[in-house]
Amino acid sequence: MSKTAFVFSGQGAQYPGMGESLYRSSAAAKRIFDLCDAIRPGTSSQCFAGTKEELTITSNTQPDMFAVELAAAAALEEAGIHPDALAGFSVGEIGALACSGALSVEDSFRLVCRRGELMQYASDAADTGMVAVVKLPPHQVEELASRFEQVYPVNYNGPAQTVCAGLSASMEGFKAAVKDAGGRAIPLRVAGAFHSPFMASASAGLAEELKQYTFQPPRCPLYSNVTGMPYEGTDTYAALLERQVISPVRWQQIVENLIAQGVDTFIEVGPGNTLTGLIGKIDPGVKCCNVDSAESLQKTIMEVSHG
Repeated sequence: MSKTAFVFSGQGAQYPGMGESLYRSSAAAKRIFDLCDAIRPGTSSQCFAGTKEELTITSNTQPDMFAVELAAAAALEEAGIHPDALAGFSVGEIGALACSGALSVEDSFRLVCRRGELMQYASDAADTGMVAVVKLPPHQVEELASRFEQVYPVNYNGPAQTVCAGLSASMEGFKAAVKDAGGRAIPLRVAGAFHSPFMASASAGLAEELKQYTFQPPRCPLYSNVTGMPYEGTDTYAALLERQVISPVRWQQIVENLIAQGVDTFIEVGPGNTLTGLIGKIDPGVKCCNVDSAESLQKTIMEVSHG
């Protein structure tokens, strides 16, 4: 039997104007934006009218991404398309958490706002950056990174793409080593060394923040970035979410596990189509769609409804 997974976009996919057509075309999407505005005034206007620079500030990016992702998911469900499984890339995992019902949308949004602030503070404390390494297998990227001071593989995106984070002072040498090995190192539009030890203060702050939340069983399997597997037991949520910001994202493993569980349709909810591209490289045989606008929503509804 065919199964559908909603996958929630990660930071770096944001763009000016994101979500506006969903807001204007879907009552369910509008409700999500209105809810976010009630907790963090100006969220929707920042998504719709914020500059590229404004949207790249982590403390803005994360709540804005969440709003667009949840709006896209709500619009899909309003159209009768529901997930059999959920996963999110980095900040997208908080959107997936909300969509699963394991944490309310309101509490999930408060959590993502705090997460963005904490990761912004951690980013500001060190001169760091991130690069996507392509054309090399993960084990080779790991070996190259180990040669440089405080450079870490942090996103296992696919068989030939691994993202590394680290000290800016080490990055030029690392990029040169990647080139010498036959790969390419592409700088990413993010503000810090996410999912690395540089986020230790953010992890500690999240541990405190998470004490105030109560988790419920999700309505369908929800996959963890840390383990690549579904969450098991509500007592594991806080610990895994705290660890998530300092641990690599096991995206390839998540996708392969979803496919092994019968998922053959992936719908990326949120800005852009980065995850759609990654999933297509992991397994070209699955169907991939994305929803971040009224137009892409209608296109996805047609594709999914008509097989």
